[in-house]
Amino acid sequence: MVKIYTKTGDRGETALFGGKRLSKGHPRIEAYGTVDELNAVLGVVRAAKPVAEIDAVIEQIQQHLFVIGAELASPQGLVQGMSPTGEDEVQQLEQAIDHFEQQLPELQQFILPGGAPVAAYLHLARCICRRAERCIVELADEQQPAVPQAVLVYLNRLGDLLFVLAREANRRAGSEDVPWSRKE
Repeated sequence: MVKIYTKTGDRGETALFGGKRLSKGHPRIEAYGTVDELNAVLGVVRAAKPVAEIDAVIEQIQQHLFVIGAELASPQGLVQGMSPTGEDEVQQLEQAIDHFEQQLPELQQFILPGGAPVAAYLHLARCICRRAERCIVELADEQQPAVPQAVLVYLNRLGDLLFVLAREANRRAGSEDVPWSRKE
């Protein structure tokens, strides 16, 4: 049996693919840790029992977030035996956005996050996705060759999709979007 603890991180370092060790505070570790956090909150969304169509999309996203985590955990940005994030994955997100947006009323103003529990969790996931995106941009600014551009594009589209899915989850739950109203 393999033990879950290795004690190799007890001094605040962790290993990337290939064995290179970095501080757990390094921007690369923050980036893939935030992607992992996003994946975990998507698990919370799924535990809240979204409709099957939304659940299937989220599962596909969760599967791909593991690929992105591996890409970020590799100093070269590529992992042997894995297909890297590319245009196909981005197009899948765009198709899902287009599909779900067709079912929604046109957005006329900003809306408040919330509504049905599934929608509220999707809004939380959207915020974590945007934070992951910011972490990866920071990493790319420092070490551009090691951060695949497609990962940034994927996360940007994913944030958009999570917003649309939150609206769709509210629609399916019979909960209307709550518009933001500026109080003066």
